[in-house]
Order: sequence, then C-alpha cells, then structure tokens
Amino acid sequence: MALQTLVKVSNITNLSDARYCAGMGVEMIGFVMDKFSNDYTPPEKLKEIQSWVAGVQIVGETETTDYDEVIALLQNYEIDLLQIADPGLLPRIADAGKPIILKIQAESAYLEDYLKLYGSFVEYFLIEGEELSDFFLFRLKEYAQEYPVILGFGIDAHKIHELLTDTSIKGIALKGTHEIRPGYKDYDELSEILELLEID
Repeated sequence: MALQTLVKVSNITNLSDARYCAGMGVEMIGFVMDKFSNDYTPPEKLKEIQSWVAGVQIVGETETTDYDEVIALLQNYEIDLLQIADPGLLPRIADAGKPIILKIQAESAYLEDYLKLYGSFVEYFLIEGEELSDFFLFRLKEYAQEYPVILGFGIDAHKIHELLTDTSIKGIALKGTHEIRPGYKDYDELSEILELLEID
C-alpha cells in the first residue's frame, strides 16, 4: 500500500500500532527514548517490535538537551533516524552518523532562524504547534518551498488534501496512542487520515 505523502507516526508504544502503520504504508514510526516520558519504550521492547515489522524507518525520539545522553541512547537503540528537540545539539550531533529530524514549535520566535541555520544539518524539520492559523499557513507555504518540512499539527480529515495541495510540505506527522488493553486498539482517528491518503 502507498500513501500520497510521507507520513510519520510518533509516540508508538506497542506492536499493534507499529504493525498497523507498517501495513498502511507509513514511512516512519517514532519511539520515545526518554525514561521520564509516559510514552517511553525501552530498547529491549523496541528491538522486539522491530522483529515484527518491515518496510518502515525507525525514529528514536528524545527531548534531552544533553549531548552525551543522546550518544548513549544511540548506542542502546537500533534506529534509522534521530529526532531531537534542542537545536543547541546541532551541528555537533549531526556527526553521530544518523539522519536528524529537528522538532521545533510553530510559536517559537526563532523558528525562521532555526530553519536558516540548521537546514544543512537535518533531514527534516518537524513543526508542531497549537493551532494552524491562516497566518501560519501562509508562512508555512514559504517555509516548505525552501526547507524539508513535516507538519505535525492542525491535521484532520477535512484539511489534509488542501494542505498537501496548497503547500510543499514533505509530509505529515501523527501520533500513536496507548492500547486499551493488550492487542486491542481504537484506530478511528489515525485510520481516517491514512485511508484518505491511500493511492488507488
């Protein structure tokens, strides 16, 4: 199965989500590596999940600002891409050998500076935020023409095709959810968007 655009699903915590995403043609699935997070996935669990899925890139997600801690995570996790949220780790962390996704907030006063400064060090910019306003959508069109942007907010079934048509974003980012009980999941919100993106 193929999708109309790159899709990343973040905060995966279970095999059900991982297999569902792989089967639906999602390109990247992300796992939180920070122990303090409710979505934390230990290295052993990720390795087990990886043995059951194929055809997707594994993203290790971290919020840490500590360079040495990131290096330690890279030694413990088998990942394809590294997602960080602290621009201060660049460009040094780019030398660690993994393609980088830099997560930045749409509301940040330094958003444009980050795009200009770090475009050569990252694979993608993941932009998250609170509300996809008309003003930001106008700016997004400009950003996406010049930089590899993945949009991580303001996405719903009513807007998805308009977003892809009106902007040059490289893809979208959605979030996984916890299982209701082992092996049982509600995919309504995720599946609605993924099914709209299916290529006939």
